Amino acid sequence: MSFEPAHVQAATAEVTRQLSAVEWITDARLERLSQDYYWFSPVLKRQLQHLRADAVARPKTEDEIRAVVAACAAAQLPITVRGSGTGNYGQSMPLHGGVVLDLSAYNQLLWSRDGVARAQAGIRMMDLDRQLQSAPEGALGWELRCVPSTFRAATLGGLYGGGFGGIGSINFGPLASTGNVLGVRAMTIEPEPKAVELRAPEALLLHHVYGTNGLVLELEVGLAPAHPWLESIVCFGSFDAAIGFGDALASAPGVLKKSVTLLAAPIPDILMKATPLIAGQMEAGSHAVFVLVTPASEPAMLQLVAEWGGRVTLRRTHEEARRTNRTILEYTWNHTTLHALKVDKTLTYIQSGFEAGRHVEQAKALREQLGDEVLVHLEFIRTKEGAMNCSGLQLVRYSTDERLNEIMQIHRDHGVYIANPHVYIVEDGKQGQINPDVVATKMRFDPMGLLNPGKLRGWDERERIMADVAAGRVSLATLPRF
Repeated sequence: MSFEPAHVQAATAEVTRQLSAVEWITDARLERLSQDYYWFSPVLKRQLQHLRADAVARPKTEDEIRAVVAACAAAQLPITVRGSGTGNYGQSMPLHGGVVLDLSAYNQLLWSRDGVARAQAGIRMMDLDRQLQSAPEGALGWELRCVPSTFRAATLGGLYGGGFGGIGSINFGPLASTGNVLGVRAMTIEPEPKAVELRAPEALLLHHVYGTNGLVLELEVGLAPAHPWLESIVCFGSFDAAIGFGDALASAPGVLKKSVTLLAAPIPDILMKATPLIAGQMEAGSHAVFVLVTPASEPAMLQLVAEWGGRVTLRRTHEEARRTNRTILEYTWNHTTLHALKVDKTLTYIQSGFEAGRHVEQAKALREQLGDEVLVHLEFIRTKEGAMNCSGLQLVRYSTDERLNEIMQIHRDHGVYIANPHVYIVEDGKQGQINPDVVATKMRFDPMGLLNPGKLRGWDERERIMADVAAGRVSLATLPRF
């Protein structure tokens, strides 16, 4: 479908007039609500900085969402679903204008029991965690299994639609691991929208595809027991000792942990320049490991610190972090990139997945080959199958697009998977792999192709894909039916 700008603008104006009871934003806030953190990438900054929606709808109820969807479908308007816009590669930016559907006001915890919670997609993860942890005196309470470093602002639906994993993935793997997402309620994009319940594993067909193939209203997720996490920074004089400690701690089955992050030199020096909160909290020139463990696991952690020759330079209890409303978690995952860019705007980043069992070897070899052109940032996580591994968000000293692509290819040559954060097409970020099930799901939920158009390459090949299905050349986990 072609979205002619004059038609899109006129039709959007008409829809906002028709649905005056819905909150619409068309003022100066439109620019901010049309963007995310795409500017982490110099490539995407050039490509996407001009993009704007024609209006932002902020519905508060399912009925209001249905009314907006029905009107947009009738007018054949593009719809781009947004949470808080904390994504990093243009997931929630409208390529063709139209309506941004901001779900941040659709934000209620619906229920929580027996280690499972159900909530509306727009709920902020920090707010959800606070409600889950409100347990009777002496009870442990619950918390989300996986949150991004942007948990203060990021929404549950935003993580599901645009994210991969995060803090807590060291225990539970990425969000797509069996048992993390149990079900979703989604809405079809058509003049008479339908609400449909999908249970796992089918529910995962709408995960991490930028809201291109379904509008998720509610999510049902597994929880973890809450703990009063102890925060520590451990510094090392050598990279080998730092990564050895991080891997040993992450792999230790007797240590209850929530996060283990390796920031190789000179990243700690950069972070200390970026913010006063941790200025002086790391040794200059050191390699730092950021750690969250339970208080009962601290002696075991300190045992490993001694074995690997490290030194604890920061220790904060859960209560101390709560009183200051600050946590070292906000220096991990892509918050590391955010803080580094405050100091050096020529930096960018890549996203990588290592091979479990070879991850330490691979990281050492890449550091040896690439030197300080690529600054090592590793997050220790479990794979979907449960093996200990690490995911990289390496900082890169950007020079040219060509060199950036060469660096990513060097990683691939070492057997390291690259999720390219410098492209906005779903499949291009996943090394060109079109998933027929994702396309079939879009045919089911978005038959006119109105959701976040232009970001799912497989949509343009849907006729070929369905012909392959009909001929038996491809089998699907789901079919475009109700």
